[in-house]
Amino acid sequence: MNVFKPEVFQGTMSSKRYFEGWYFKHVSKNLEHVYSFIPGISLNTENPHAFIQVINGLTGKTQYIEYPVSEFSYSTDQFRVQVGDSVFTADAMLLNINSPLIKVNGRLSFSGSVKYPTSVFAPGIMGWYSFVPLMECKHGVVSVTHRVDGSLSVDGEQLDFSGGKGYIEKDWGKSFPESWIWLQSNNFAHSDACIMMSIAKIPWLGSFFTGFLGFLYQGGVFYPFSTYHKSDITALGLTGEKLSLEFKGKKQLLKITATLKQSGILLAPESGKMSSRIKESVDSELEVELLDLKGTVLFRDTASRAGLEVIEGIFEIVKLKPQKKKPAQAE
Repeated sequence: MNVFKPEVFQGTMSSKRYFEGWYFKHVSKNLEHVYSFIPGISLNTENPHAFIQVINGLTGKTQYIEYPVSEFSYSTDQFRVQVGDSVFTADAMLLNINSPLIKVNGRLSFSGSVKYPTSVFAPGIMGWYSFVPLMECKHGVVSVTHRVDGSLSVDGEQLDFSGGKGYIEKDWGKSFPESWIWLQSNNFAHSDACIMMSIAKIPWLGSFFTGFLGFLYQGGVFYPFSTYHKSDITALGLTGEKLSLEFKGKKQLLKITATLKQSGILLAPESGKMSSRIKESVDSELEVELLDLKGTVLFRDTASRAGLEVIEGIFEIVKLKPQKKKPAQAE
């Protein structure tokens, strides 16, 4: 494992209960094409294989294409993963998927990538949790946002992504958490802002704890909100298709309202096997506000083509940190 390069392959091919997957999301400039591709490896004793998952964000249609383990290769010193004839790097994605399920061919190039800030004690989005052993799942952000150029042919339809936006993250370990919320968008209406937030029920030494991580990136500044930054979850609720979240940091308050739209079924890991089924939307909408602790609005905007996953067991275990009420002023 290379803790200081979380984007590269972290496992060993001899593992018996292990998964690793990279999530590439692409939105065209006109917002009319939304596709995510997830290359990865599933190592287990029953059905070890490599894979590429595909989700059409506008229709929710998904495909899961299996490959022999022998068709998975990687670099240990830079981010480069190959599954079959498709190659994935931090700078480009070359797709040659020729399956009875779906045919995708083409090349997308990435430029102007914004990286999440790191340090010796926080080598990735997980902060010092990156060093904690025996965690069932770890998370990395490869590119907060970048420009996408190029085109793809999907089942014969030519899709132009030039001038669009992309995002790359990854997960690795044994199993996904028992329940979680995840949201992401870098397609804001009036700004070049980017957001990603995740809350999860994390198994740990026979018990569990609630952890969360994420950020708002706006105006060249990162506003992190996470367990290791000692932030708090101050509001969380789901009413119909509306999800509301609120996070309090040391200096700012982040408020998010998410509206769930079209979703598709993806496979997720359990003890290395891709046996769980989860719903993911890549067409949801967000309303985002950043305020200082006096209530002054620092940022307010809406985002579309947002990624959103809500595994509802999370609502049963999150303990909210109540906001302190301001003392009433004497008349």
